This record gives sequence, structure tokens and C-alpha cells, in this order.
Amino acid sequence: MSKTKSGGKVAQHTTRAGKRRGVKKFGGEKVKTGMIIVRQKGTKFHPGDGVGIGRDHTIFAMKEGIVSFGKKRDKAYISVV
Repeated sequence: MSKTKSGGKVAQHTTRAGKRRGVKKFGGEKVKTGMIIVRQKGTKFHPGDGVGIGRDHTIFAMKEGIVSFGKKRDKAYISVV
């Protein structure tokens, strides 16, 4: 007789490491060219002026300046001023 009831496959599941997504530079912070501002899945934030978007939807600075967040027509935009 087993001492514990059958666990099944649940006991074999392991936790996965996080993807480290999220905002890396907040509004008002200084950034240099190429610095990552946001790592995201899909376009939660849209690129504005002075900002580029990668193929994995990463938003990065295309020029030196200060990060600013804004909204236009219910969409969040990030730009470097």
C-alpha cells in the first residue's frame, strides 16, 4: 500500500523563469540611443516620437532625451523628448 495518494503528473511540473517584461525606464528618466524602455508582449504601449519598436514589440530609444508617457485616442504612447 502506498503511503501517499497518487500525485499524477502534477508532481512533475516545474516552475518556469519569468520573461523579465515590463517598463525599464519610467517617465522623466534620461535615456541614451538604443536603451530599452519597455519589454512587452503585444503593443500595450505604442511608439511615439524618438522611439522605435522591435519585432518582439520591445520599445527602445532612437535618440538621447527624456522618456515621456502619454495617451491619444485611448492608446498609450511612449516618446523621447
